[in-house]
This record gives sequence, C-alpha cells and structure tokens, in this order.
Amino acid sequence: MKTFTLMVQGTTSDAGKSTLVAGLCRLMARRGLRVAPFKPQNMALNSAVTMDGGEIGRAQAVQAQACGIAPHTDMNPVLLKPNTDVGAQVIVHGHALANMHAQDYHAYKRIAHEAVLASYTRLAAQYQAVVVEGAGSPAEINLREGDIANMGFAEAVDCPVILVADIDRGGVFAHLVGTLALLSESERARVKGFVINRFRGDLALLESGLRWLENHTGKPVFGVLPYLHGLHLEAEDAIETAQMTHADALRVVVPVLPRISNHTDFDPLRLHPRVDLRFVRVGEPLPGCDLVILPGSKNVRADLDALREHGWERALQRHLRYGGRVLGICGGFQMLGRVLRDPHGIEGPCGDSEGLGLLDCATTLEPQKRLANVHGRLAFADVPVRGYEIHAGHTTGAGLCRPFAHLGQGPEGAVSADDQVMGSYVHGLFEEAATCDALLRWAGLADPASPDYPTRREQDIDRLADAVELHLDVELILGLATDNSR
Repeated sequence: MKTFTLMVQGTTSDAGKSTLVAGLCRLMARRGLRVAPFKPQNMALNSAVTMDGGEIGRAQAVQAQACGIAPHTDMNPVLLKPNTDVGAQVIVHGHALANMHAQDYHAYKRIAHEAVLASYTRLAAQYQAVVVEGAGSPAEINLREGDIANMGFAEAVDCPVILVADIDRGGVFAHLVGTLALLSESERARVKGFVINRFRGDLALLESGLRWLENHTGKPVFGVLPYLHGLHLEAEDAIETAQMTHADALRVVVPVLPRISNHTDFDPLRLHPRVDLRFVRVGEPLPGCDLVILPGSKNVRADLDALREHGWERALQRHLRYGGRVLGICGGFQMLGRVLRDPHGIEGPCGDSEGLGLLDCATTLEPQKRLANVHGRLAFADVPVRGYEIHAGHTTGAGLCRPFAHLGQGPEGAVSADDQVMGSYVHGLFEEAATCDALLRWAGLADPASPDYPTRREQDIDRLADAVELHLDVELILGLATDNSR
C-alpha cells in the first residue's frame, strides 16, 4: 500500500491549519505510523534550521517534533520571507534563491511547482503518511492560476482535503460555505469534510448549525475542537501577546519592527512567570523597562531607519543612561554596531547605514547565508548555550574581543565594556533554562527560576493531540487517507 496523504486547508489565515496538522501528526505517531509534515509553500518570517543545513518555516519544525522526527528541508520546499510589501526572498529546498517581486514570483511558480513535487515524492518514499498544510485560503481566486499551496497541490497528488475554520473569529458557516462556493467542481469533491476550531461554550447550542451545514453541503463535520486556553505552539507568523506576569517581574520590551523575524525567540519569556514581556510597535514610545531586546529582521537597514524615525535611538540611549540593559539578536545585533553595509543589495538598495554605535563592530551583508545549529558556552556566565543561526551578515571589529559566547566555531557575538549591551547571532537563547537564567540575571532578575520550556512544548503538543482524539472523529479522518491510498 502506498503512502497515504491528507491535506488540511483553511478558510482563512490563522484558521488552525498548523495546529490541526501538529495534532494529527502526534496522534498518528502515537499509533505507530511513520508520519511526516509537509507544507508546499509557506510565507513566514519565523524559520528554523534543519538537519540537512537548510531553512524551513518554524511551524513545520514544530510539526516534525510532533512526529518525533528531525526537521528536513523537504518538509517545506518553498519558503517566502517578505522583505518589502511587494517582494520577498525566495527560499527553495532550504536555500535562498533570489529576492523576487510578487509578479516575478508568480511567473516562477511553474519551477517552484517542480521543487514542491520533488520534495513530496521523497517524503512519500520514506514515510507511511504525509500530513499536508495549505497556506492562507484555497478561495483566494486571484492566486488560483499556477497555485502550488492549496488545491493546485491537492489536485496534483490526488489527496483528500479537510477544511478547517475558526469559530472564535465569527462567521464560521459563511467561511465554510463561501469557500466551497469559490472552488471548482473537482476541488469541492476533494473536500471531504470540516473541522471547526476554537469553540467556546455549550456545544449543544451549535448542533443545529452543524446539522444545517452537513445538510447544505452534503459533507460531514469531523468535529469541533474547543478553545484550548493556554495552549502554546510556536506561531508561523502572528505575534502572540498574551503572557503571564508576576508582581516583581523583570520588565522586558521587544520592538515590533516592520520586518521582525523569528519572534518565537521570545516565547519562553512570554510564558515565564517572572517576566513581563511587552511587544511594542515602533510607532509607540519605549515604556520604562529593565531590558530592551532588539529582535531579528528581514530588512535590517530599513527597520533601523524605522527605529530612528520614531525616536527609539534617543530612547535607547536614555534607557542605558538610567542603567537599563540592551540585547540584540541577529539583525538586532547588527543594528548595535557602528555601521551596516549592504554592497550587494541583499535586503534592499545597495548602500551603508550608520548603526546605533553601542557595540564596536561593523557588519557587511553577504550573498551566502549562514545556516547552522550551534552549541557552546556563554562567555559571561559558565553555562551551556545552544540555538541556531540564520543570517547573511559577517560582523567584525574590536568589540568581538569581548564575546557573548564560545561556540564550536570559535568566539561569537559581543559584550560592551560597561556590560550593559550584548549582541549575538544565536536564535533560541531563552529555550534552555540555564541560559535563560543567566541572561535574566544579567538583566537584573535575582532569582529567575526559568521554567523547562522544551518540556512545556512537548506537553502542549500532547495536550493538542489529546483534544484531537477526544473531539474529532479520528477513525473517519484516517479512513479518508487510507481509502485514498488504495
């Protein structure tokens, strides 16, 4: 029997596609199936480094964890990382190909389609099941031509589709019926049923609507997933602002840059009971805090301009005069230096930008990205550190003589002479409790007692799978895929 494939599509972005795929992957893995996640095309600025040295969307790395396997570039063969409102860096099979305008990429889709099918074929040869996540909505009729993300893929590999909708947004029946109405006849037939996500309240009040939906469409509702309060899965792109706070919490601020990337770096802080983490738009004033973290960016020079335009450079200087701390991660580290050079136009027009001058170093953007999982020890505290690097810049200067960490390849990052400013290329710094403790102590928190974030992540994937098992007709869903594989 060949590998069976099941695709989850959504009526909207953030309808619950990533969540449902993760839950189904963990459920199948529990049942002894060799299962892998797959997303043909992803547009996201949160990414992960894979076992084969490439880059994929962060959601697919989480889904791979749900399967109990290491992430691989075949799980997300096309990744689009927006660097302007009308353009993106195109990453194929884990490696940056080019920056493309939206119209240029539309013309490139035929070649991208070949890359998608090549990756899917390799996964299908290795695994018993492949659970596929769509992108956005299949009803985006302006993007139908040459589609590789939703029904275009499903039609190419002849797989069944589950349509998921978020009832918490409102209008769930209109979303489902309207989406079906905009599909072709063959595409409607491919949709085998519905899942309603994030329901709060008494299910009995929803029953009449579910019956109407089934009668109107002739398709079953596989189940209704409840709103799982406090569930944490790393986001594909949307910034989650909900957090826990404590009376004597350390106040941490992260500016939401126009092209912020890998903001999942801060999930462990958002969930930390002794940290008050705030994401603040750059158009808003910098509130009083103990630590400012400048995050990664897909367009560092433009985001640095945005910080300056909104007065954040002066605010950071004032923050430091009053004894505050500043940490820069990846693009944020590059901003902290004296100058940022982009001679090849990697992220935008060629040119140089004056940095914030808080670290004695300079960065030059280069065509070849560094993609690596790294580990070593912090230089300012004798504790282990591990994470990953995704960056195009090469940083040099006297400030690197006071490194942030010692990794396998040598010294990394920089610490200012007055110990108030640090910069590092390493993402995922706060995930290990010992590293998180050391950084929070440096920022002024006497007894951090950081939670075990990796364990929390595993527990929430299990909690999600439990909910899928309890509230959905899993046997009917798995039967769809099995029937399709014969």
